[in-house]
Amino acid sequence: MRDAETPVSGLVWRVSTRWRAAIDRAVTPFGLTHAQYSVMAPLLTLRRSGTRPSQRRLADFTGLEPLYVSKLVRSLEQAGLLTRTPDPDDSRAMLLDPTDHGRDRTERAVAAVHALQHDLTAPLGGVDSPRTRALVEALRALLEEEKT
Repeated sequence: MRDAETPVSGLVWRVSTRWRAAIDRAVTPFGLTHAQYSVMAPLLTLRRSGTRPSQRRLADFTGLEPLYVSKLVRSLEQAGLLTRTPDPDDSRAMLLDPTDHGRDRTERAVAAVHALQHDLTAPLGGVDSPRTRALVEALRALLEEEKT
């Protein structure tokens, strides 16, 4: 099937699969998988903003299923990349913190992914191009529509 005949859902799937594989290759040297990166990078973002998130808050922030985040968090804890501690305000919740080792690995992986994004968006003119900004806005609109 030529791209002109591929439905938009097929194109989005193909691009996301290709980009996910590229990100996976970029973060592998830092001992992370794409799935682990999808938890650790947002965790660092939330911690930098002063938020100590629960697993549920992190799931909401990332858009990942809570059960999936829970499984990833357990494996990341076993790998020594983050810690879970009970939330003093909610006995059902666990608060997350990256370890120093987890922070170091993730910061290096984030730098690699940022550099990769320049390559991934080059066909549109780069990360800051009007075409890339338009794509980002269109994707955000589709994600917002999904919530309603």
